[in-house]
Amino acid sequence: MSATAPIPIPTDTWKLGFIGAGKMAESIAKGVVQSGLLPAARIRTAHLGSARRAAFESFGVTVLDHNDQVVEDSDVVVLSVKPQVVKGVVLELKPKLSKKQLLVSVVAGVKLKDLQEWSGHDRFIRVMPNTPAAVGKAASVMSLGTAATEGDAELISKLFGAIGKIWKADEKLFDAITGLSGSGPAYMFLAIEALADGGVAAGLPRDLALGLASQTVLGAATMATATGKHPGQLKDDVASPGGTTIAGIHELEKGGIRGILMNAVVAAAKRSRELSQG
Repeated sequence: MSATAPIPIPTDTWKLGFIGAGKMAESIAKGVVQSGLLPAARIRTAHLGSARRAAFESFGVTVLDHNDQVVEDSDVVVLSVKPQVVKGVVLELKPKLSKKQLLVSVVAGVKLKDLQEWSGHDRFIRVMPNTPAAVGKAASVMSLGTAATEGDAELISKLFGAIGKIWKADEKLFDAITGLSGSGPAYMFLAIEALADGGVAAGLPRDLALGLASQTVLGAATMATATGKHPGQLKDDVASPGGTTIAGIHELEKGGIRGILMNAVVAAAKRSRELSQG
């Protein structure tokens, strides 16, 4: 590994390449193009399947035949493949990688230490997005590899800022992050479904109940982020003395909703830890 400072990524001309042309790569590429961060002409990926090629070509991304062509023509290379194949893919690309490139991994459960070892490249950033990336509302977290610079981190903040919000954290927190934001959308889908069922039980038509439940969760989350108020304060603001809301909250508290949600996050974090050690 070179001890010299990495060459900065050229901010006006940099090209972005995706190794793996799945849904997450598509979400990131689309967000980047729609936000105006990068024109589609400066983004590339590789795939031989016609459906995936068409998905990327539909918004102007160049689709090549081979991963090594992507690496040769990119300043920032995003690994977006399945965890079980990432080692083989990285080892195959290793001879093509250069020190002036920044590597980014969105592969779940694969540590920077291993990625750096397989690639012989320590200018690496690991990012953990979540599925709402598909609608530009991801909660992503990044951790910097040994040789990644603050300039690199800034670039990746902009890149993932195009599909939602991004935070920086130590990699040792990634199992807990998996339990909260990685698995969290599923907990919320369950909550939306249950609220809709409650609406139906109270007499609402299914479509109306589901629409109201989804929009209510979206509205509450937006209030929590936009106002900066503590969620407990926002809850208190809705719950008037002896009213309907406090009666509903009382039932949730009797059912142990706080402990259940906390346990879900802890259980998913524990499972993430087991899987990454296995």
